[in-house]
Amino acid sequence: MSALLYERRDGTAWLTLNRPEKRNALTLAMQEALHEALWDADNDKDIHCIVIRGAGDDFCAGYDLAAAPPREEGRRLRGGASIDDDIWQLERQQRLRMAIFDIHKPVIAQVQGRCLAGGTDIAFLSDMVLAAEDAFFAFPPARDLGSLPNQMWVYHCGPQWAKRLLLTGDKISGRDAQEIGLVMKAVPREALADEVEELARRLALIDPDLLATQKRIVNLGLELMGARTLQRLACENDARGHRAEAADQFRHTVREKGLKAAFRERDGKFGDDRVRLHKSERRDAKGNFTDE
Repeated sequence: MSALLYERRDGTAWLTLNRPEKRNALTLAMQEALHEALWDADNDKDIHCIVIRGAGDDFCAGYDLAAAPPREEGRRLRGGASIDDDIWQLERQQRLRMAIFDIHKPVIAQVQGRCLAGGTDIAFLSDMVLAAEDAFFAFPPARDLGSLPNQMWVYHCGPQWAKRLLLTGDKISGRDAQEIGLVMKAVPREALADEVEELARRLALIDPDLLATQKRIVNLGLELMGARTLQRLACENDARGHRAEAADQFRHTVREKGLKAAFRERDGKFGDDRVRLHKSERRDAKGNFTDE
């Protein structure tokens, strides 16, 4: 079964992350396939826009940390032992994702359920994010593993909210993400597919060459604000985060107890890790809200 599905319909390319049993966690092969599909759709004169979505209950739970690195007999390939190797690996994957930003045609992210860690790298590089109200966004690796290797949060929701979410790894609902500008719009989950279809239909009424002019001038504006340079710096910053003592402890726990146990130990102490926009966030000693 293909981990990425590619459908052309009604002037739209529908790209579906297709590992629902793994919450669509991203492997290197999936990112390579997504990169190729994006450029293929951009080259297709009958395609006006591209939708990236996830199969099953979730958009994407992040990078697949259990996936084995590629190996070739008779060749010594970079791992991640040195900081330069680490940055190189991060930059290689970032170049694949940056196709979302670089291609000429608009990209819509259709987000339901979990959009975590690397899933946010895909979503926030997209031109427009439509989310289910009960979806949630978070970068939990900020708690013990590193920084994000793509940084578009600050351009969507501003520095204070970017810091609030990244400094804690707490999660924000689609409904609240809309209010702070992290996503363009949130709708009830059952209405999400229709909402994306309708937007795609409207884009299909516009000459793709004109769509390209609108996307590219806005993205050039982001570049003038440093967006592309910041993406490269994000890789170097993430490699720095990987050298933190907490990151060493996370990797030790993974070796000793497994990945799920490491996640439980990291996230369990945070209790209810939702962000609230309009209510107090007073919590008890276990991290749970005191008014629930």
